[in-house]
Amino acid sequence: MKNFILILTFAVLYSCNNKPEAEQSLRLWYDKPANASVPDVDNGWANDPEWLKALPVGNGFLGAIVFGDVNRERIQLNEKTLWSGSPDDNNNPDASKYLGKIRQLLFEGKYREANELTNRTQVCKGVGSGEGNGANVPYGCFQTLGDLWLDFGKTASYSNYRKELDLNQGIVKVSYTQEGIDYQREIFASYPDRALVMRFTASKKGSLGFQSALNRPERFATRSEGDNLLMFGALANGKGGDGMQYAARLKAIATGGTVTYTDSLVEVQNVDEVILILTASTNYKQEYPTYLGADPKATTLEQLNKAASKSYTTLLKNHTDDYSALFGKVTLNLTGNAPDTIPTDVRLKNQAMNPDDLHLQELYFQYGRYLLISSSREGSLPANLQGIWANKIQTAWNGDYHTDINVQMNYWPADVTNLSECYGPLIELIESLVKPGEVTAAVQYKASGWCVHPITNVWGYTAPGEHPGWGMHVAAGGWLCQHLWDHYAFTLDRKYLERVYPIMLKAAQFYLDWLVEDPATGKLVSGPATSPENPFFAPDGTVCSMSMGPSHDQEVLHELFTNVLKASKVLNDSNPLLDTVGIALQKLAQPKIGSDGRLMEWSQEFKETDPTHRHTSHLYMLHPGNQVDPAKNPELANAVRKSLEVRSDIGTGWSLAWKINFWARLKDGDHAYKLLNKLLQYSTEYQVNNLSGGGTYDNLFCSGPPFQIDGNLGGMAGITEMLLQSHLGYIDLLPALPSVWKDGEVKGLVARGGFVVDIRWKDNKPGKVVVRPKVGGKCIIRSACSLKVRGLSVLPTKKDGAFVLEFDSEQGKVYDLLPD
Repeated sequence: MKNFILILTFAVLYSCNNKPEAEQSLRLWYDKPANASVPDVDNGWANDPEWLKALPVGNGFLGAIVFGDVNRERIQLNEKTLWSGSPDDNNNPDASKYLGKIRQLLFEGKYREANELTNRTQVCKGVGSGEGNGANVPYGCFQTLGDLWLDFGKTASYSNYRKELDLNQGIVKVSYTQEGIDYQREIFASYPDRALVMRFTASKKGSLGFQSALNRPERFATRSEGDNLLMFGALANGKGGDGMQYAARLKAIATGGTVTYTDSLVEVQNVDEVILILTASTNYKQEYPTYLGADPKATTLEQLNKAASKSYTTLLKNHTDDYSALFGKVTLNLTGNAPDTIPTDVRLKNQAMNPDDLHLQELYFQYGRYLLISSSREGSLPANLQGIWANKIQTAWNGDYHTDINVQMNYWPADVTNLSECYGPLIELIESLVKPGEVTAAVQYKASGWCVHPITNVWGYTAPGEHPGWGMHVAAGGWLCQHLWDHYAFTLDRKYLERVYPIMLKAAQFYLDWLVEDPATGKLVSGPATSPENPFFAPDGTVCSMSMGPSHDQEVLHELFTNVLKASKVLNDSNPLLDTVGIALQKLAQPKIGSDGRLMEWSQEFKETDPTHRHTSHLYMLHPGNQVDPAKNPELANAVRKSLEVRSDIGTGWSLAWKINFWARLKDGDHAYKLLNKLLQYSTEYQVNNLSGGGTYDNLFCSGPPFQIDGNLGGMAGITEMLLQSHLGYIDLLPALPSVWKDGEVKGLVARGGFVVDIRWKDNKPGKVVVRPKVGGKCIIRSACSLKVRGLSVLPTKKDGAFVLEFDSEQGKVYDLLPD
């Protein structure tokens, strides 16, 4: 009888932990606070370790990092548009007259002379980005808004401490016991109410009290304005004056006790409960060429009054309804909802001994979705290099938008993880670059259309960088346009395509002017151009960056021209330029396979100065492009694979993330999984390290190092590519499933064509699959095992070593697919 009871108890527990609809325990949680009393160190771009133990909240506009300290809490603040600098003319009118000579030298094989001339002439006018230190030059940088400090005036010890970020609700919670009283805090950033909301409660009435202050390292003032505390100021415009204005307001709403405002503090005494509401804004307006607009003091007051007029219950419901409607669309279960009993930082550090921590992998995937929702909402700017969270005046690489991979990587997972609602800010950024990009194309190159180079900011910077070695990434505009088309491929939104098609066509127009014919082959090539940031040894031993027709450029332009022609057919456009695009597409030089079996990075077999370089831009055609199909062109796939093997598995955080996607596209799930483990290795590297050091910090931010959010979002995209692919014109189920993920379930992923897909698998093979068409149309599914559609007499066929099922779908109808 005793044995029967034990078995029955186990069965019940197992059943409860494996309910398919049960909410997963998706929490980052810790049993100790980040130390808010340790001041930030002036250590350049390096991040501060305590900041990387704190937890992020955000609503796309307003971000905060919560330390969770007991006696002196710090909540570090960001407002997405808060940039120093100002609009500036960086286009170089002298650059175009040297292009012909540079190209001639490169075609003649005189790389040293060509690179020297390029370095002198193909640069921006002025100081550009300040070599990545733009805080006090016109380029500017994304900066911290400052800090909200809460001094509780205590030094007593505490117990039962817990700090957590609840991903299902988008709320940071802190709880502890001090002097016999239980204290709790709840903090969230509300998108509907455009406010940071904080609730403080205690188990004993009248036991809450603190002094609260707002400040930042420079250029601020505070004063009370009636029932709120105002911090305001203006950042440097980079030209000796004031630029962008900002404001932040704080209001305390208490039950019991008193609230007093002074010119520098909010003092809360003997209250039962207190709600703090903080709003922030700048006078930024994304309109070329002025960029400045409404008074932030008025904006923040309006936001504050609206939020403060609502009860905490209403504010919380507004937030959770809005947030969960996005976050709850996708679930990933690799563990059967096993209980989470290990603090997240301990779990992360245990990776060295337990690399197959499947719950950590589930958590990392969903944390990426949380970060994207928090840092990219409709109406806001896109997620930057650090999403929305930065605690510096001079942020790493200016906290800007790098268009040679980083901002693109941020949005790889948006559509496929059912977050198309977060895509708008990237589209609006691209749209905002067209007008300044037309000026750059005309002045810098005497070309039509529009262009942008490897960096841009909120002020419409589209000129090259200060050094061509990294600053002549001319293919950036084409790469951005890949996102415009891909978003259409997921949504099939014709009205949206009508909006972005002219941008794609104008980009193609620029490249038609930019491309030149290689006298040796008759093919069209881009140049002078880099393979982003990766130099090579010229035949005479000189270290060079410039060449004609690097593989990356040629692949991007092939894709752009192809997508422009596809879009024109969807829209029935007959623009005469399309014929020229079609001819140019046929004449484009394409990458070759070298004598060593690798895909060549340049048009000639140059030796790399760093064979394991972090950038792998010449493999663009594999990912995010779609020109490599291992089943149909195995020779090309093998060349890409050989290139990845030589590049090795080391790298910065974002580089490791990209390699996960590469190996997934090669259908090698175990190798992709190996790189996921490397991305999840615990990092204590805080200084910039472009060779290695990639990994994950205590709060699961990606170590670039320093922190860069592209590693988080690119890693999430890689996990998705292991589970579902649709870039080759069909839905590929579990195309790169690691052997470790033997059983599992994912719900809500989206395939191109607008198909929402749920997959349950066992023994590494699909079990039940559910397909829900958003639009309807031809649905083609590829799987390792034979599947049949319930209710339809459609049989799969065997093709390229897999089973292919094809059927006509109807919008809104649910299709169940089961093993045949």
